[in-house]
Amino acid sequence: MKYVVVLGDGMADEPIDVLGNKTPLQVAKKDNINYLAKKGEVGLVKTIPDGLSPGSDTANLSVLGYNPKKYYTGRSPLEALSIGAEMQDNDVSFRCNFVTLTEENVYADKSIIDHSADEITTQEADELIKYLEQYLGNNIIKFYTGTSYRHAIIWNGGSVDVNLTPPHDILEKNIKNYLPQGKNSERITQMMELSYKLLKDHPINIKRKEKGLRPANSIWIWGEGTKPNLTSFYEKYKKKGTMISAVDLLKGIAIAADMKNVNVEGATGNIDTNFEGKAKAAIKALKSGEDFVYVHLEAPDECGHRGELDNKIKSIELIDSKVVKYIKEELDKFGEDYKIMVLPDHPTPLAIRTHTNKAVPYLIYESYKEKESNIDYDEQSAKTTNNVFLKGHELMDYFLNNLKEETSC
Repeated sequence: MKYVVVLGDGMADEPIDVLGNKTPLQVAKKDNINYLAKKGEVGLVKTIPDGLSPGSDTANLSVLGYNPKKYYTGRSPLEALSIGAEMQDNDVSFRCNFVTLTEENVYADKSIIDHSADEITTQEADELIKYLEQYLGNNIIKFYTGTSYRHAIIWNGGSVDVNLTPPHDILEKNIKNYLPQGKNSERITQMMELSYKLLKDHPINIKRKEKGLRPANSIWIWGEGTKPNLTSFYEKYKKKGTMISAVDLLKGIAIAADMKNVNVEGATGNIDTNFEGKAKAAIKALKSGEDFVYVHLEAPDECGHRGELDNKIKSIELIDSKVVKYIKEELDKFGEDYKIMVLPDHPTPLAIRTHTNKAVPYLIYESYKEKESNIDYDEQSAKTTNNVFLKGHELMDYFLNNLKEETSC
């Protein structure tokens, strides 16, 4: 038996007026996904436990079967694992975004224009991180390069008793009311302020502005956490698993769960990613003996954060035509039973450009047990079913082993 999860990050949304009060999932042309829905099971799953923030960290842990209330120790430590930043037991890791801020003289008067600095390249970012390490790093605080705008700070003896806000939650808002609060908050704010002074006239940013690109003129620190400790995926499910993602967070989760990571050339974490390459990598992993593949596609989430309606619809259509279609066609050639699950980790509604904790639609297709229905795959259709998982981490047990606790729905 082979198992594939196709995770469209942030794919779920809310009804939108210009779409005739429909969601991007409802209007997107997705014949292959809808076929699986008609032949399989559609339902709702609440991936974010009450009391936890609706992040891709908690949501993807939940989808993979790890109860975030038990296993979650913060977002940045998972990303730090993927970029080779070793953590000691008393270290705290922080996510370090390159962002674009407005240019008011007083730092607290600025607003966040872009949480990704126009998708700054990793090559440019690496030079800026090394520059910041030179001026802001020391034997206690170290800067580590990640991917694009996503990087890490490891603070020996740091504290998680601090209130930090994700930058994508406050797009176009004044930052005054969202600056760090709690232990070491003054030092964190000071690093952010100094980074602006160091970065605003850096040659890389001057060149970016000349090209019409937004500058990476500040860091934004958030996502604090301690060293993670996940049960291995194989120990948990007795399945050999592989992660395919362009995002450090997902790669870090895979490392923590002793899953393999496959790096796909041209995988960017956005709508220009190598969709075909990810699908081919999934099939190659299964042919090489893996039992389970998790194909993570970030594009819908990034389009949601950027408020790009047409691109969000397009990203869903590309997942359908370039990923789901190819994977199913190739699995049909295996001569072996298989199961496919398609779902988002959380909604990223275009109206608010950030995550919510609402339940998301899932579909499960079993090659050996096709059903017949008229249901499509979208948020509204899922609500018409009686299939509901209120504990998101139980869905993976159900997918892999057809187990479902009575308390789930």
